[in-house]
Amino acid sequence: MQAYLSLITITGALAAGAVSPGPSFIFVARNAMSLSRRHGFATALGMGSGAFIFSIFALLGLQAVFSAVPVAFWLLKIVGGVYLILLASNILRSARQPLHGLTSNQTASISLWQAYIFGLFTQLSNPKTAIVFAGVFSALLPQQIPPYFYAVIPLATFCVDAGWYSMVALVLSSEKPRNAYLRVKTLVDCTAGGVMGLLGLKLILSSK
Repeated sequence: MQAYLSLITITGALAAGAVSPGPSFIFVARNAMSLSRRHGFATALGMGSGAFIFSIFALLGLQAVFSAVPVAFWLLKIVGGVYLILLASNILRSARQPLHGLTSNQTASISLWQAYIFGLFTQLSNPKTAIVFAGVFSALLPQQIPPYFYAVIPLATFCVDAGWYSMVALVLSSEKPRNAYLRVKTLVDCTAGGVMGLLGLKLILSSK
């Protein structure tokens, strides 16, 4: 019974973390609105896969690794910061491009697989996610971890993140949100790119 309660509590804590705004939400929302619903779903699956990987690392002792090898967390911050800045640069470059031209050009050049990979690396580039997973697992896992946890928890985290971001993609790729985005595209893209760039810069500066 205690193990089931722990599993439910962990899943709930990770769900609360998933729905909080951040780079992942911005990226999924923008892909769903500016590219297509399918690209939004592919990005969401990438986010879920990133959560799946983080959950496995956390189960294997991610917090212990960061404590024993501080340089590992430093490298994660640097790589994550650079990746977010590159994403921000791409968003800002296309901010003034009309949605029709952006959609036709980018949908042709960005495959669903690429959207998935971008989603995966956006999730993996976020050290906050790594810390949340490590902290939640350290606090809520039972002292004796049942063997089935190593399969059930990663699957649950994938479902939580992929499910949430798929809902985001579904809602924001609908006609009304898309039309609203069209009216204020430049402002939204500049804001999204600016926020992502600042988050990336903050990660790099905080690693010093």
